[in-house]
Amino acid sequence: MKNQYRKKPVVIEAVKFEDTAESLAAISDFSDKDISVNYNEPEHPYLKIHTLEGVMTASPGDWIIKGVKGEFYPCKPDIFEATYEPV
Repeated sequence: MKNQYRKKPVVIEAVKFEDTAESLAAISDFSDKDISVNYNEPEHPYLKIHTLEGVMTASPGDWIIKGVKGEFYPCKPDIFEATYEPV
C-alpha cells in the first residue's frame, strides 16, 4: 500500500544565480558568505555551495534557496518553477 504526502506550505527566500556582478553580490549578501565562481571553463561557470549534504554546484539560471533551517542549496529553474510561486 502506498502512502501519499503533500509538501507543507512554506515560504522560502531565493536568489537567481546569473554570471553578473550584481547577481554575485546579491547571493553574497543573501548568504552572508563570500562566494566564488569557478571559471576553469569560461563558457560554463559554476558556483560552489556548501549544503547540509556536502558541496553542490549551481549553474547560471539556477536558484539559490535558503531552507527552513537557514541552509542553502541550489535548485534547477524547472524544478523551482514547478515547486514555488511568488508571494
